[in-house]
This record gives sequence, C-alpha cells and structure tokens, in this order.
Amino acid sequence: MWGSLFLKQKTKGAAKFSTKFRVCASKSESSTVNRLDDLLNMDIRPYTDKIIAEYVWIGGTGIDLRSKSRTISKPVEHPSELPKWNYDGSSTGQAPGEDSEVILYPQAIFKDPFRGGNNILVICDSYTPAGEPIPTNKRHRAAEIFGNKKVIDEVPWFGIEQEYTLLQPNVKWPLGWPVGAYPGPQGPYYCAAGADKSFGRDISDAHYKACLYAGINIGGTNGEVMPGQWEYQVGPSIGIEAGDHIWCSRYILERITEQAGVVLTLDPKPIEGDWNGAGCHTNYRYFDSSFLI
Repeated sequence: MWGSLFLKQKTKGAAKFSTKFRVCASKSESSTVNRLDDLLNMDIRPYTDKIIAEYVWIGGTGIDLRSKSRTISKPVEHPSELPKWNYDGSSTGQAPGEDSEVILYPQAIFKDPFRGGNNILVICDSYTPAGEPIPTNKRHRAAEIFGNKKVIDEVPWFGIEQEYTLLQPNVKWPLGWPVGAYPGPQGPYYCAAGADKSFGRDISDAHYKACLYAGINIGGTNGEVMPGQWEYQVGPSIGIEAGDHIWCSRYILERITEQAGVVLTLDPKPIEGDWNGAGCHTNYRYFDSSFLI
C-alpha cells in the first residue's frame, strides 16, 4: 500500500495503490503476498456472526496508544454491550510488576476502517481491579465534569486542530527532507500542491477517509507550514465526545503510518530552529441557556 509515496509507479514490480490493505513485496513473493492479501481483506460476515473488537487505550506516557483484539459473539451498538477486559500494566508503565493487572472499561465505539464489516474500534479507559481509575486515566474525571447538569446545559462545543509531523523511518527526519540536510525555507509549503512542496498527502487523505468511515467527526485537513507537517480538525463535538473522537483519530493515524512505513510524531517542536511547531489547538464555545429566561 501507499506505493505512490515510496515506489516509482513505472518501476517493474512496483505495488499499485489500493484503497484496501496491500502488502508490498518482490515479484518472486507475489503468490504468497496474494494469499495474505486475500486473508487481510476477507469479509467474514457470510461465515460468522462474530466480530473483532480492537480495544484501544492510552499508555503510561499519556500520549502513547496501545491496543489488542478480541472476538465478540455478535455485532454491538453500544459500549455497555461489551465486556471489560484486562492487560499487563507493568508492560505499559501503568502498574508495578507484582500487581500488574489493569482493567479496561469500554467507553466509545467506532467502525473499524482496517478490518471493515461489523468490526469495531473500542476506546477504553483504565482502572484497578478494585474499580479505581489509575493515575493516567484522565477520561474518568473528564466524564464526571461533562456529566454535571450545569455543564450539560451549557452544551460545550470543542473544535480541535491536531498538527503532526511525518518522519522518515530509521533517520527520524521529516518526510520529503534530504537526509541530514534542510529543504528551502518555509513559505511555499502551507496548503501547497506539487511533488517539491507537498509530502505525505496519501497518508493525510487515507486518514481523512478512514476517520469518516469510522464515524469520527473530522472536519477537514491541510498541509502545514513546515514540509512534512499536516493538520486535521475534529469537531465541533460536544463534551466528552471530543476527547473520544480525537484519541480514536490519533490511533487511526498511527495505524496508517505503520502501514505506510512512516513514523508519526506529535512532538510540538520536532525540528529545532526556524521551523514551524506542531500543536493541538482547542477551540471552545458554549451555549448559555440563561439567555432564554
């Protein structure tokens, strides 16, 4: 997949871009690749009512995302229909080795753009076996605040602008930059088109479509000031939904860059010097019901 990013399309044996997940390989491996490709894109709905649920949670750094898969007996429509699950918190920096069990509580469901069908992505938060939120679980307190009647009556709208930078693997240098050197100064790259100005559009577009498929309230996307840097917008979203949508969109972006062989960073200043930073700007608006009195 993402052949237009790294492979010259006229090169013999180059993989063609597809909206489905594809595996790039040499011509001698084509038969194996085709079999794997068929399995990855298999629609299991004619054969079973079971679905795959990918449980997603925030790891110990507060920014890393973790996930694992489980089989659910039938399609679901609400997170309350899903079972809680557990994981080894000592492997994510969220629990000591001698007491490592952490419990996942399903909180939000999105359609899975990678597996398709009735399969789902499940945004979870993390608790101790006794039911206490662990220190890195910020969602629990946020849900309490957004569940307050006074807050509900204000109808808090959030519009989030997530900037990110794409890096070349191994060298960890921005996509489209000469390795160990710098491109021309900023100016021509913002919202630009052209092979010498826009780097990573395939990833941005794939992410955009995947978020729409998943049910994320994504509003748009654009190339940013620094080459190899992009932005997308989520919202307007109300209350806790804004957090669930932005975290699921980040997970989808991590998965897409994983498939593309590109490194994603949300670092606010990935390159020192006179180069644009990457932020996550949050716009807020509320409705004051007292105006109706």
